Amino acid sequence: RKASATGPVSAPPGGARPVWAPRDAAGLVRSGFVGNPVGFRSVKLVAEAAAALPMVCQDSTRRYETHPVLDLLRRPNGSQGRAEFLEALFGQILLTGDGYVEAVGAGGLPVELHVLRSDRMSVVPGADGWPVAYDYTVGTRRHRFGIDAERPVICHMRSFHPQDDHYGLTPLSAAASAVDVHNAASRWSKALLDNAARP
Repeated sequence: RKASATGPVSAPPGGARPVWAPRDAAGLVRSGFVGNPVGFRSVKLVAEAAAALPMVCQDSTRRYETHPVLDLLRRPNGSQGRAEFLEALFGQILLTGDGYVEAVGAGGLPVELHVLRSDRMSVVPGADGWPVAYDYTVGTRRHRFGIDAERPVICHMRSFHPQDDHYGLTPLSAAASAVDVHNAASRWSKALLDNAARP
């Protein structure tokens, strides 16, 4: 009988266990959007289609053809038009479960709107558990947005999450295992092609 004495130690029974990509926001975006053509196209299709819907401004009595809110949404800031702004907002919600819009202006209606990166935002809960501020962090620098009920600066939109009081659930989280399998199969197929189809 021929067998190495180290066989049972080096090759445990049951085979290898799966290795999953990180499940944090950056890892999910990297594997499910940046590194996966199906995820990329899905998010782009939904965000572009939602951004292309016509905008209606009305109250309980009439619909407005011209209104300061419509003007603001047509040109939310100096570098984005309406479609780019809404596509960025919907993309953030689809990728992370959360969308944050900063309103810029002193008193009255804001003069600019900016979509903030969700992976840089964090909710600051108060003693009662309700948010009292939002922190925007880049590297070691942080800016805190306070919550003012009279004039809110940050609008936080989130998708439904049954187990989190402060953050939304990203669809990428539910699809993460399928994305990992798809990415692994693509890498295996590419390696097979590189090796002249020899396993």
